[in-house]
Amino acid sequence: MRIGIDKMAFATTNDYLDLVELAKERGVDPNKFTIGIGQDLQAVVPPTQDIVTLGATAAKKLLTPELEKNISTVIVATESGIDNSKASAIYIKHLLGLSDFIRTVEMKEACYSATAAIQFAKGVVALNPQETVLVIAADIARYGLNTPGEVTQGAGVVAMLISQNPHILTLEDTTVAYSKDIMDFWRPLYATEALVDGKYSTNVYIEFFLQTFTRYQQLTGRELADFAALTFHMPFTKMGKKGLEGLLKDRNDEVAQRLRTQLTASQLFSRQVGNLYTGSLYLSLMSLLQNSDLRAGSRIGLFSYGSGAEGEFYTGILEDGYEHYMNNIQEELKHRHQVSVAEYEKLFSSQLGMNDRDIEFDVADDPLPFVLKGQKDHQRIYEAK
Repeated sequence: MRIGIDKMAFATTNDYLDLVELAKERGVDPNKFTIGIGQDLQAVVPPTQDIVTLGATAAKKLLTPELEKNISTVIVATESGIDNSKASAIYIKHLLGLSDFIRTVEMKEACYSATAAIQFAKGVVALNPQETVLVIAADIARYGLNTPGEVTQGAGVVAMLISQNPHILTLEDTTVAYSKDIMDFWRPLYATEALVDGKYSTNVYIEFFLQTFTRYQQLTGRELADFAALTFHMPFTKMGKKGLEGLLKDRNDEVAQRLRTQLTASQLFSRQVGNLYTGSLYLSLMSLLQNSDLRAGSRIGLFSYGSGAEGEFYTGILEDGYEHYMNNIQEELKHRHQVSVAEYEKLFSSQLGMNDRDIEFDVADDPLPFVLKGQKDHQRIYEAK
């Protein structure tokens, strides 16, 4: 049985910040952001949006009445949870109007958990081939204003349907997972912004990629020439480049040149929205598929990484007509609204966060189909517009 990614959709906020403007405001050479980090624009989150509203927006793009009948499970992978008990998947299921006879769960392991969700979804479909699993990788990356990590913030969601006979990518059986107890990035329960040891985390990322890819080669006997492209988790696009170059080193033959070219294609969308945490790998996959000329039957390698730390390398085979089963991201990004640095700072500080008070937001100017109206009696209030 072929099982894999049947459809994919991406959603982000309507507002963005130009990082050249941020660099000027912070007194930093813009090249440090656009070249050194590899980021151009960054999604800005208004208080009326969170992982639930963005997750529902992305998932809505996938669904038809016929497909909804087959969904048995909704899994939200996130490190931006809104409740320490109740799964965000329940809120999203409700906003989408899905059947109550559906399993809903939330998963966490830093930026890695969407990959675990896909592997679990594959198991569900293997046992019940008639079922489809909705996997939603939803996150908002926050490091704080005027901090070293500010340039690697961002927000967005990649939603995916996992089923038999997929239209985009058939997942192959061999996967390699690798985990160690490492403090390179974490967010204590009392904090709304993450703590990170950036240089250490980058080194761990490269180590985990090399460990998982080498083990994959040992298990399969495959070489780099067997891959049309390698995709990476990209909290910032330079990270993917560091991973690939850690493998290629000085190699500059036809295979190496092809992998570098495809890496550039996979970076384009991340450069425009920033860090998606759990969704970053899957946005890079969508960027690759929408900005390259890969053919059906091509093998793509995927490296997933989550600080703390866990990595996984696995592969998939492209299906014929895959380009018809995703939303056109570049076209949607054209219609966003640019905000000034001052507006960005105001929106950043207006998030609901850990506030325990009753709050009502003005949702009139939010163009997205789902909004967070505020909080009443310690309960978040969502609305489908």
